[in-house]
Amino acid sequence: MPVEPPPSRWAFGDPAGYDPLDDLVAIGADLEPGTLLAAYRRGLFPMPSGSPGDPMYWFCPVRRGVIPLEDMRVSRSLRRSRRDFEIRVDTAFDEVVAGCADPSRASGWIDGEIAAAYARLHRLGWAHSVEAWRDGRLVGGLYGVAIGGLFAGESMFHRERDASKVALLGLVDLLDDEHAEERLLDVQWLTPHLNTLGAVEIPRAAYLRRLAVALNLPGPDLVGANRVG
Repeated sequence: MPVEPPPSRWAFGDPAGYDPLDDLVAIGADLEPGTLLAAYRRGLFPMPSGSPGDPMYWFCPVRRGVIPLEDMRVSRSLRRSRRDFEIRVDTAFDEVVAGCADPSRASGWIDGEIAAAYARLHRLGWAHSVEAWRDGRLVGGLYGVAIGGLFAGESMFHRERDASKVALLGLVDLLDDEHAEERLLDVQWLTPHLNTLGAVEIPRAAYLRRLAVALNLPGPDLVGANRVG
């Protein structure tokens, strides 16, 4: 079971009062585990401002990207590819975050402060990695935060073709249980890449309604879920 950390000393306010036209809803606070969990429970997630020393930015997108579990799109070629990978959970969390933070990647945003914050969440049992392995090597994966029926995906990476997609398929399989219709797979913003996999946009208000339901669900069975894809 995840360990509940001390509560945050920061308050994010009522999401009903957020600017209806702006994804950025708060600036400042810290990245302590209690603060991160409080933010996710209110529909927010952090990102660095991009300038060293500047306060953290907190987002609650007006149009939120989510993947309906029943609508995950799996092409014939991806079905073939997934047989070539082994899916593991939480066996290389720091390596997955490092892969996502690779400075050679375009639009990289994960800095040392973010990596350390999610490592702390991982040690408490809230942050998880879903990994694609091939021939004993980590070749792709994703990480995110699981709170009840919410899985908030943060980032993904690949070193071989389809590896990150296969990791995402592995995550969807893990979430596809008797509570699947009410679980919430959050991908923050819709991108063309995620759209090809079935991601859609929903309004902030709809996301917050679904979040309230999801938070009351039991968490997915991620511990001990390692298996061959």
